[in-house]
Amino acid sequence: MYLKSLELLQFKNHEKTRLDFSTQINCFTGLNGSGKTNILDGIHYLSLTKSAVQSSDSLNVQHERDLFAIKGQFEINEKPLEVRCTFELGKKKQIWQNGKVLDKTSEHVGLIPLVLIAPDDTELIKGGSEGRRKFFDGLLSQLDRNYLAELIRYHHFLKQRNALLKQFAEIGRRDLTLLGSYDAEMVRLSQTLAKRRNELMSELAPLLQQHYAEISQGQEKVSVQYETEAMRADFPDYFQELRKKDFITKNSNAGIHKDDYSFLIGEHPIRKIGSQGQQKSFIIALKLAQFQIFEQAKGEKPLLLLDDIFDKLDDIRIAQMMQLISKHTFGQIFLTDARPERSHAILTQLDSEVFFFGVEKGKVNPKQ
Repeated sequence: MYLKSLELLQFKNHEKTRLDFSTQINCFTGLNGSGKTNILDGIHYLSLTKSAVQSSDSLNVQHERDLFAIKGQFEINEKPLEVRCTFELGKKKQIWQNGKVLDKTSEHVGLIPLVLIAPDDTELIKGGSEGRRKFFDGLLSQLDRNYLAELIRYHHFLKQRNALLKQFAEIGRRDLTLLGSYDAEMVRLSQTLAKRRNELMSELAPLLQQHYAEISQGQEKVSVQYETEAMRADFPDYFQELRKKDFITKNSNAGIHKDDYSFLIGEHPIRKIGSQGQQKSFIIALKLAQFQIFEQAKGEKPLLLLDDIFDKLDDIRIAQMMQLISKHTFGQIFLTDARPERSHAILTQLDSEVFFFGVEKGKVNPKQ
């Protein structure tokens, strides 16, 4: 699987950009703000139907324009696939496969697996539980369309239940029969989704440890601990017990939207005792484990996007990453660097085809 070409129209600072890619390594160089990361984000849209940076599609439309379009020509299992993503202000985003529009964008997720390593990934360690849930849900959604469908259904019921709790508070009456129907489905979905999240931890554990040792040259034991109430044998009763609190807070206080993941080094949270180097190594190992899980499940190497990693890693970790790349551990790679002389020096030593692209103010000069 690889991306042959990419077209961006009125997407962020790219008025009209067309690029043809190497099947191996593609490097975009230029000053910060030139539009390098925007190219990676365009590829992210073609895989996951959304931005890795902005929460709203409208924020990706070029200033004073009313739409953007992204088109990619892929080859998957030796067959061509054209993917288009279009968005117009005030209208619904659309995903097209070989000229046919999909009824739901979620139907596309998982077809083109992708792993992104970006500068703000350490927020997975330092930030709140929502970011960690989002990461692992994104991983599972690319692996399992049924998981994604059930997750979407869960969040629909969560939104409806919370609205109902607010309505109860406003009118001073409670329809417990209606509430009970929401409760039953949220309990069922929580138990189903928590089971799959827990299964993922078993798949992830040995791969995370292996890659952490490779990247950091360290001997510490690292792990991810999944924290959920939904695996309790008495979870349905526990859900009901929290109804009193739900009525007070006007929010649902039990369910898998409350789950979290602890990142551990030894038996301690890495956010508290891990050095900056250990935290960076942990995140890269986590993303490489994600890559390997995708490869094993799909039988294809995912696209690998590396955003500004040379600037965030020390020489030892860069050397370890390049060793993995030189072994052709990965498939097609897209990376960015603000210093062209550095990326040229590092990448031209590899036994790989490398295309360099200079980016300046949304304009791209290929094969420099």
